[in-house]
Amino acid sequence: MPLTLRLALRDWDYMTPLVLGDVSSPKLDIKVDRIGTLVSHVGKSDAYDAAEMSFSRYTQLRIDGDESVVGIPNFIMRGFRHRCVITTKGSPIAEFGHLAGKRIGVTGWRDSGNTWTRAALRREGVGVEDAMWYAGRLTEAHPIVDRLDGFGRPGRIEAAPGERPMVDLLRDGELDAIFTPFMPDGYFAEASPFRQVLSDFRGAERRYFDEVGYVPGMHLIGLKADFVAEHPWVIAELSALIDESQRMWLSKRRKYAETTPWMFDELLKSSVELPQGWDASGFAVNRGMIHDFANELHVQGILPRLLTPEELFQFDTDGSRIDTKAAG
Repeated sequence: MPLTLRLALRDWDYMTPLVLGDVSSPKLDIKVDRIGTLVSHVGKSDAYDAAEMSFSRYTQLRIDGDESVVGIPNFIMRGFRHRCVITTKGSPIAEFGHLAGKRIGVTGWRDSGNTWTRAALRREGVGVEDAMWYAGRLTEAHPIVDRLDGFGRPGRIEAAPGERPMVDLLRDGELDAIFTPFMPDGYFAEASPFRQVLSDFRGAERRYFDEVGYVPGMHLIGLKADFVAEHPWVIAELSALIDESQRMWLSKRRKYAETTPWMFDELLKSSVELPQGWDASGFAVNRGMIHDFANELHVQGILPRLLTPEELFQFDTDGSRIDTKAAG
């Protein structure tokens, strides 16, 4: 009898083969629950054995000494962040350096994606202390919740004025720019009042990749520590299935690229501009990215000290223990 594993994931396209059962294992019966909001703490969940989780939230568990979750370095959500900074079409802001002294909205202060986006701005000379920050909901459809997460500072990092949606604040001139990985409804319409700050964000992202050597990781897979202790082989089995689902989806997308005009051209460009294995899972291949993210969390004041990659991850994606002596 295969072991049942209850897994919570967002609707990432490359998880489709796993969800549909095109990728499967005789050892694991994976019950995927497609979620819109990440599980707050899979270690305390009665509904799930494993879940997609924020890299930032996971680092907080590690520094807090919370051992209830085992994170594996399979980064299920990755993405460049230069495209994620938007402004109005009439704004004079056209470079990240232009954001110095401006009012910037974020959907959550400590969110992994926003941490990476602030890192991109910091490379252009705009640090946390160089702008005024507001945390709030992106649109009216999003809930009003605490998005400061304890990091608010009057005059520097505050809640969005009147808890108004940030797209409204941006449109009305009360914000100069917004960080968002997901564009609001109507963004791609011709009449949209918004645009990316960087007109050539793709070029900026290519230069960034050439400099750092990775595509930033925002979300990873976390498993209940008790579940792993009882079934240690699950780490390798689950990670291999996720990797296979991703490979299968890419193959299908290349075959059926005609469903989206110019997708074929995009796939060709991506295959040339990004090296094979840019999205590989595993500790060694991602160690540099893990280090840089931990450093950003520390530099930006989210973590009180710098964590090493070896402190963050106990197990590799093949289930082997990571050598902590290599941290030196």
